[in-house]
Amino acid sequence: MDYLAELENKTIYIIREAYNRFKNVAMLWSIGKDSTTLLWVVRKAFFGKIPFPIMHIDTSYKFKEIYEFRDKYSKEWGLNLIISRNEKALAEGTCPEKGKLNCCNSLKTEALKMTISEYKFKALLLAIRRDEHGIRAKERYFSPRTADFKWNYKDQPAELWDLYKSRIEEEQHFRIHPMLHWTELDIWRYIEKERIPIVNLYLAKNGKRYRSIGCATCCAPVDSKADSIRKIVKELETTTIAERSGRAQDKEDAYTMQRLRSLGYM
Repeated sequence: MDYLAELENKTIYIIREAYNRFKNVAMLWSIGKDSTTLLWVVRKAFFGKIPFPIMHIDTSYKFKEIYEFRDKYSKEWGLNLIISRNEKALAEGTCPEKGKLNCCNSLKTEALKMTISEYKFKALLLAIRRDEHGIRAKERYFSPRTADFKWNYKDQPAELWDLYKSRIEEEQHFRIHPMLHWTELDIWRYIEKERIPIVNLYLAKNGKRYRSIGCATCCAPVDSKADSIRKIVKELETTTIAERSGRAQDKEDAYTMQRLRSLGYM
């Protein structure tokens, strides 16, 4: 498992570089397996005491297990937790049933924008991976966003020999992706090795489990008998099914995902 140590070391290097280069940084925690793994590595990078806030974007449509996990471990790990909600959109009745594209943009992207503006964050750590979605494969470790939070996916900086663009304009902010080089299988092998706690939705029950989690209204379980981390690893070593196959497909196609991310979506 030496390669897991190499993955971890590179991620810790990027986390520490981001903290060193930017004055006001935070990390996004969706409570999913990837962001919880990133949070675990961030804690290791700073010897158990994270020196910046952890942000959770609450759409109000997440699984109850996600909220329970968030509340338990944010307290146990002593996190400076910021809960971001677009109360205005929720009051106006924004919901998945009225269009998932608009719902995601309002309850996730707009909530994120408001929180960035309120706290004046200059950099955000996110746990996205290149293998997770074709559009996310276009990302960089240090990815600039414009003054209006948009991502110019046609003009991404080159990153050669671990040299990263970090010069920032006054109104810009950066998205930092320390786990871009990990795969889904790497994540689960690392979770097994480190004994990282996860939301129990990932473990099979009655022949079904969630492989990717978010809002309960936009996720469906997949067929699986993997009721332990070891069995999940074994399952992923042979599966040919896409990781996000259980997500709402009307926002997972390449065009829609690219449009969402160009507007500031995670």
